[in-house]
Amino acid sequence: MKAQITDFFKKVKTHLLSRFRKIKLPREKPKITPFTVLVHVVAWVIATIWLIPFLGVFIASIRPYSEVQFGWWNLQPFHLDLSNFADAWAGQSSGYPLGNAMFNSLLVTIPATFLPIIVSALAAYSFARFRSRTKDLLFFILVLLQTIPQQAVIIPIYTLFNNLHLLNNYIGLILLHTAFGLPWQVLFLRNFFATLPIEIEEAARVDGASYFKIFRKIVLPITLPALASLIALQFVFVWNDFFFALTIITDPRLALAPQVIPLLVGRYFANYSLLTAGSILVMILPIAIYVALQRYYVRGLTAGAVKG
Repeated sequence: MKAQITDFFKKVKTHLLSRFRKIKLPREKPKITPFTVLVHVVAWVIATIWLIPFLGVFIASIRPYSEVQFGWWNLQPFHLDLSNFADAWAGQSSGYPLGNAMFNSLLVTIPATFLPIIVSALAAYSFARFRSRTKDLLFFILVLLQTIPQQAVIIPIYTLFNNLHLLNNYIGLILLHTAFGLPWQVLFLRNFFATLPIEIEEAARVDGASYFKIFRKIVLPITLPALASLIALQFVFVWNDFFFALTIITDPRLALAPQVIPLLVGRYFANYSLLTAGSILVMILPIAIYVALQRYYVRGLTAGAVKG
């Protein structure tokens, strides 16, 4: 009996994953009209304006401070100087090594990314499949929790963490990010689970599979595009967090990357070259996460387009 159930799960998983791989976007050539040209021109103009600050950050990071102190747009003279990255990483000028801070950020970001996703996936599946009298009320309260701003609850959080001796402790910061990430992740995954066909799960249930085995063998493989999106979003949220890190972590030795970035400016003058170099170093990892998970976004967008 167990062997039959295992074979059934393997066939279902293979069939579903093969369907996701075969889904392709239509390749019809769009009609070129004056309105289409206008939309593209406006889009390119907006994109160019949006990229100008990032271009300025990059140009300032690869030039010495003497050339960018009056503006990065002054391109005469222009000398390539990559020592800013090494200086920001080692903290030679500022005394705050960004390399150690980025390692500290990884210690917080990795568990604070996967822990809420595991919990929210189980909770969202329960909201989507199981029936209860209080289910709608609980889900409504959970959605309302997303409207609470961080600044409104930071004082009771600080008092609670102080009483629990969780200040200057990565565990407290991980639990805090987990708590704030759960509401929107449960909402996202619950809506995703509600669109999945329930017939396959019912067939597996008839064959004797438990709810947890159905969730692990059938639902999770289908949910990979949504989980990949959650991983990327939650990783960026936690990695870029400054408010919670500044409140909970006050020990300079435990400082995270967003806390160290402002300290690269300098005490007596603003070294923009060092500051921009440090900013680019901190941006590399989130950008790499998005690039690595980009293919899952397409599957997530097209997965619900085909029925049957």
